[in-house]
Amino acid sequence: MRVLVGMSGGVDSTVAAARLIAEGHQVSGVHLRLTDGLGTTEQVSGAAVADAHHAAELLGIPLTVWDFSHRFGEEVVADFLSEYAAGRTPNPCLRCNERIKFGAVLDRGLAEGFDAVATGHYARLQRHEETVSLYRAAALPKDQSYVLAVLTADKLRHCVFPLGTVGSKTEVRAEAAALGLPMATKPDSNDICFIPEGGAAGFLAERLGERRGRIVDDLDNEVGTHRGQHLFTIGQRHGLHLGVPAPDGRPRYVVAKDPQTNTITVGARERLAVGGIVAGPPRWTERPEPGPWQGLVQVRAHGEAMSATITATEDQLHIELDQPGFGIACGQGAVLYDGDRVVGSATIIDTVA
Repeated sequence: MRVLVGMSGGVDSTVAAARLIAEGHQVSGVHLRLTDGLGTTEQVSGAAVADAHHAAELLGIPLTVWDFSHRFGEEVVADFLSEYAAGRTPNPCLRCNERIKFGAVLDRGLAEGFDAVATGHYARLQRHEETVSLYRAAALPKDQSYVLAVLTADKLRHCVFPLGTVGSKTEVRAEAAALGLPMATKPDSNDICFIPEGGAAGFLAERLGERRGRIVDDLDNEVGTHRGQHLFTIGQRHGLHLGVPAPDGRPRYVVAKDPQTNTITVGARERLAVGGIVAGPPRWTERPEPGPWQGLVQVRAHGEAMSATITATEDQLHIELDQPGFGIACGQGAVLYDGDRVVGSATIIDTVA
């Protein structure tokens, strides 16, 4: 099988390529240039590009560099900024996997004669006669099935995740060391590749500017000010710098944001309780049987999976949680599981108390 491996220069993608070579596949590497053209830090530095070339050389495979910077800027970075400006909390990794890594790259790879695209993601695939099922990784602390849940069954048929069955990241590093690969000790990359040191708040402030606004309590009493609602997210506790303490002395959290008035509302933790989620449109990894079904929903990449009753229509998911969830924000991805098997995903558009 001809396999195109996305190689970042890190240990995971390098070991993924090495495993495929050992299995006898015809392997080529591709490194993605994802500078958005608008001044953000590149997804990988020049050193990482060199690492990817060096890894490919050590493995004895060809490596090409594909420039998807324009599309990445338009479909990932710009979307990230517009979602925060609108008061929502997006996950850019979901967007990138859907549109770039398993969208543009997969389309081009298949067009160039490859049978599959492989990455160093930690997730398992189980292949049946006509279907492919996506499961959590064996190494649960490293599981990345959440960010892959945007992939449809058609795309999964052309994907390979060689690290899905490994027991730990330590095992991957040991495998790289045994192969003499210098990235065996390379640190893990940042969660959001296009955000430089300083974090998301600094990036958003630079790109979207600052706009002074009020922080109010449930009674609309002003308890502080802020530099822009886009710098905060639902459930945030730290960094509020409130000038007036809560009457009961308890911590306060961001419980609501109004991008129109640029107002942030804070309140006690119980104000964050959510009993239901509306999300859409659904993207099915495996379409469930019609009617309500009992499953699990996860709203953060490394968050807890919550038991829920899920009902799907053509364009929406209605998710009734068995126990209240906290800090759930519009714009996040709601990923559906049946045990460890991914069923589908959708973007949260509303919550119900």
